[in-house]
Amino acid sequence: MSKYLMHGSYSAEGVRGLLKEGGVSRRSHFRQLVEKLGGKLEAFYYAFGGDDIYAIVELPGNVDSLAVSMAVTAGGSFREGVVVLLTPEEVDQSTKKAATLGYRAPGQ
Repeated sequence: MSKYLMHGSYSAEGVRGLLKEGGVSRRSHFRQLVEKLGGKLEAFYYAFGGDDIYAIVELPGNVDSLAVSMAVTAGGSFREGVVVLLTPEEVDQSTKKAATLGYRAPGQ
């Protein structure tokens, strides 16, 4: 399973829907989408400032993450972004692999 930070903002139409349904209802609906793909919603927060919503989601992989993002964005009332989250152990695995690649910077 992979972890993702999903974030985004409502359009004016989306805010009207949020005012009508409430925040708990929208969180429940988002949780159902994630669970249909075998995932888990770990955290879900509303915010003001840059984005309206921040959620940490665990999903089987990138295909499932993109499916959630596309489904939500296709609704037209929310603009979503996704950040892949990595554990420190995954970074350590990557640094070991990177050291074996023999990358040469341009001009060197």
